[in-house]
Amino acid sequence: MTGYPEGAPCWVDAMFADVEGAKSFYGDVLGWTFGDASSEYGNYTQAYSDGKAVAAVVPPMPGVDAPSQWCLYFASPDAAATAERIGSAGGEVAMGPMQVGRFGTMVIAKEPSGAVFGVWQPGDHKGFEKIGEPGSFAWAEVFTRDVAKVDGFLPKVFPYQARRMETGDDPQAAGMDYKVFSLGGSENPVLGRMNMGDEFPPEIPPYIQVFFGVPNCDEAVEKAKARGGRLHFGPMDSPFGRFAALTDQQGASFAVIDMSTRVGETPKFA
Repeated sequence: MTGYPEGAPCWVDAMFADVEGAKSFYGDVLGWTFGDASSEYGNYTQAYSDGKAVAAVVPPMPGVDAPSQWCLYFASPDAAATAERIGSAGGEVAMGPMQVGRFGTMVIAKEPSGAVFGVWQPGDHKGFEKIGEPGSFAWAEVFTRDVAKVDGFLPKVFPYQARRMETGDDPQAAGMDYKVFSLGGSENPVLGRMNMGDEFPPEIPPYIQVFFGVPNCDEAVEKAKARGGRLHFGPMDSPFGRFAALTDQQGASFAVIDMSTRVGETPKFA
């Protein structure tokens, strides 16, 4: 990939107190290899799948005591302009716009209900070199308790079109409030939005769930559990793939999905 349209997920990274532990965990679960740590940029270390950049891990900055979590970045041709829209739409800019050498410009922000995300204006670093395949980013969903805030915010910041999933007579989907945001028409979905129901403990804040592709969901779950990860949901079949939600051994949430194993009819969106 040489570039991503505005609003498309383009990169993901995570901060870990134990970077070597994270490298070992994701190397086993997702098959990643890792490049050299960049001491000039806080020992930022890129992860690779089949030799292609797919993510990065980094230790916390000195004095920062933040939980481990994956941060999804959305592409922007002008990070400063995107930051302005984030603020005017009710979001919060937590960091940036900040120039990262020749690589690009970043922003860290929160949408109005509290989920953290990033914005990336590419320089030399264009983003994912592999996507939608085993070992790489596959999908993402905003989990929130205030869907109205998220639904109003996202299209003001990025050029999204939104469609809501029709639940029909499916008992599994009864009461589900799920939307998909697309770029350039419904054939290019880039982000989901899920309402957090009573099944989510109140102490869990809104977040963006990042899905990584795997060749076999059940095997990935067993590898994660063997390395100290926790299974929270699944494995479950769906029309989009067999998936499961986990946390790694340091508490960072993520999901795995085998997109080659699809069961059921694709739901309708309107």
